[in-house]
Amino acid sequence: MRKTFALSADGRHPDRVLDAVKHEIRKYLKRERRRALPEGMDFWDFDCKAGADAAQAATVHVAELIAVVDAAAKAANPQVYVEILARPARRQWRPMPDAAADDGSGGAGQ
Repeated sequence: MRKTFALSADGRHPDRVLDAVKHEIRKYLKRERRRALPEGMDFWDFDCKAGADAAQAATVHVAELIAVVDAAAKAANPQVYVEILARPARRQWRPMPDAAADDGSGGAGQ
């Protein structure tokens, strides 16, 4: 999704317009997460950009996307540009900590 959202509308309270923008973003993310994954992939990852317009859009993490939209509304921007591109990804599993790396205390309470 590549879209420029207006943060003001005639006859509507700015807070309700902002709520509608955030709802549309969340709805899009939920719909993309429901799509079938390709073989061997674990989850849908999102490449996101947001800013006042397409030229000023900066890369943001999907968890920070709503906060960036809120910040744009607080800065009294007339619009906000949001770009969300879904891509399948595979989880990177971290190895278990080595038992030799423990401090040898035997755990808590001993």
